[in-house]
Amino acid sequence: MEKDGRPNWDSPMQFVLACVSYAVGLGNVWRFPYLCQLHGGGGFLIPYLIMLLLEGLPLFYMELAIGQKMRLGSIGAWTSISPYLGGLGLASVVTSLYLCLYYNVINAWSFWYLFHSFQSVLPWGVCPINSNRTGPTEECEVATPTQYFFYRETLNISSSIEEHGGIHTGQALCLVLAWAITYLFIVRGVKSTGKVVYFTATFPYLVLFIYLIRGVTLYGAINGLKYMFTPKMAELANPRAWINAATQIFFSLGLGFGSLIAFASYNQYNNNFQNQAIVVSLINSGTSIFASIVTFAIYGFKATLNYEDCLDRMRILLLNTFDLAEDAISMDSVLEWIEKLNTTYPEQFAQIADKVREGECNLEKELDTAVEGTGLAFIVYSEAIKNMPLPQLWSVLYFFMLLLLGIGSMLGNITAIITPLRDFKIMSRMSNELFSGLVCVFCLLLGLGFTTTSGNYWFTIFNDYAATFSLLFIVLIEVIAVSYIYGIKRFEKDIEDMLGHRPNWYWKIMWAVTSPLLLIGLFIFYIISYIQGGTPTYQAWNKELGESVVTEYPVFGQVFIVLLLVSSVSCVPLTALYAFCRKRKERAYEKRPSPVSTVSV
Repeated sequence: MEKDGRPNWDSPMQFVLACVSYAVGLGNVWRFPYLCQLHGGGGFLIPYLIMLLLEGLPLFYMELAIGQKMRLGSIGAWTSISPYLGGLGLASVVTSLYLCLYYNVINAWSFWYLFHSFQSVLPWGVCPINSNRTGPTEECEVATPTQYFFYRETLNISSSIEEHGGIHTGQALCLVLAWAITYLFIVRGVKSTGKVVYFTATFPYLVLFIYLIRGVTLYGAINGLKYMFTPKMAELANPRAWINAATQIFFSLGLGFGSLIAFASYNQYNNNFQNQAIVVSLINSGTSIFASIVTFAIYGFKATLNYEDCLDRMRILLLNTFDLAEDAISMDSVLEWIEKLNTTYPEQFAQIADKVREGECNLEKELDTAVEGTGLAFIVYSEAIKNMPLPQLWSVLYFFMLLLLGIGSMLGNITAIITPLRDFKIMSRMSNELFSGLVCVFCLLLGLGFTTTSGNYWFTIFNDYAATFSLLFIVLIEVIAVSYIYGIKRFEKDIEDMLGHRPNWYWKIMWAVTSPLLLIGLFIFYIISYIQGGTPTYQAWNKELGESVVTEYPVFGQVFIVLLLVSSVSCVPLTALYAFCRKRKERAYEKRPSPVSTVSV
């Protein structure tokens, strides 16, 4: 493998920004706020920050140290530590490949929404007219305009994973554009990536700050902020909150993909990666909290509007049922009037009792409704944006920010594939432009499958199974390999050689004991959850009901999930077995007696 004449970042700042751009991604915007909402608002920050210290920071530091010391991508770095560990790097490359296939689809959706934001009326703000021009489209009427635009206009989704259809032309073109931009940003390796990260790492913060100012001034935003900053301490006794905090830290920092090893391999040998690891980890966690404040302000705005719409419907129902004057019931007194009329006219109230129960108005209940992933990013946010003044402006800013976050993470994902492969001499003979182009075209062609009518269901499979279990396994083997195969003492000396001092007791305890135990616990938890979960399910869109319905995966879907899980994890034992057989063959060849020449005798 070739590591001489390796290019370097122009400055340590470029490396830090590349790590920030990679680590700070869509998960900070749509996963962390969801977990806060799920686990009692600000109370979730306690297990989150504890897990950052026990797991996230030490493992982040470890991967940067390995990359900077070995100056190779993931495959070369782990092979240098031990020929039996080369499969760790290969597993990282396979996992990163899976991630690249579907991650850029999210960027394609962001392009789609961004392009549709330049209209006088946002298309997800109103229902389209049906073919007879007699009223709104039926599917949109039973759902909401934002749901209709996402599921029908954006995805053109089928009713199940078994129902296949053609490629969505608009989405396919957006995906081509997303991959074209990714290629342009990585075409010259770290020389081009290093320039791009100045923008992809910083501009999202400007947009988040603008959104923060706008968010806290929205009507009802205070309700969302109160919800976030009023912790439900009882959640600290919930094991699921601690497990979710550990997994969020783990995936948010991008551990196990090989991207951090690849980025660090372009550092100067004596670069101070320890301080950089601390800075990037804190920026990443700070961004999650910052994004949550913005998100909860928007949650409060949306929940307050929904609550007041509910009160208005109740007010009209009471006015019409009891034949009251228009100004008899105000919005603030609706709940009082419900109790009063129920007591005074029980027989008449009984006629509408079912409607009152079904449409019960509760602000806390509205705020408790947790949404994550694409549902938060493309439906909940879109719903809030359409109700803001100048919605087109806020829509453009929001989806441009999502796009930059997605592309910034893609730079790390694709580098995790290209860097270790180019370390092989046979690959290094190709030009950067050609090799990067081939990788991007390969991923694009496979990714087109996600733009079909059933593509979103396959996207869900990849999102749920391609990079969860496998990453836990990879990082668990990584930390065990460094601590007990390579050796903590030897690792300490390497760090001293690079930084001029050895790591303190905190890092050594984390690497040797705490982080491995935590990872083993998470690993066991995932296995038990998978076994106890029964048949895997997904959310299938039902256009008649206008909502998603929980559906079991068919047999071929379950088989594909197993193959997805096994394909990356199996790289580790298979490569170790190959290295063992090769070594055994070499020893047998060395022991074989040399043939005696009869001529010389």
